[in-house]
Amino acid sequence: MWEDIETRAKKSGEYIVKTGCTVRACAEALGSSKSTVHKDVTERLALCDPALAEQVRKILGRNLSERHIRGGESTRKKYASMKRPK
Repeated sequence: MWEDIETRAKKSGEYIVKTGCTVRACAEALGSSKSTVHKDVTERLALCDPALAEQVRKILGRNLSERHIRGGESTRKKYASMKRPK
């Protein structure tokens, strides 16, 4: 069973490195839950592939630092698309 988990963790890590996506986007693309992907790439990946885990950690850190910008941009687009009564 551990081999399946290890394979899933490596697959998730490789996908994040390849696309630079968030944990949520990775989970949606691979058909897993967000919690599973997060645990795989933050804990389990470090045990089976430390080099890949380090690359993923850097990408997740960048995503974390940009999170507030993406949220603000989404809100701006939402209200810009709404019709404003005059």
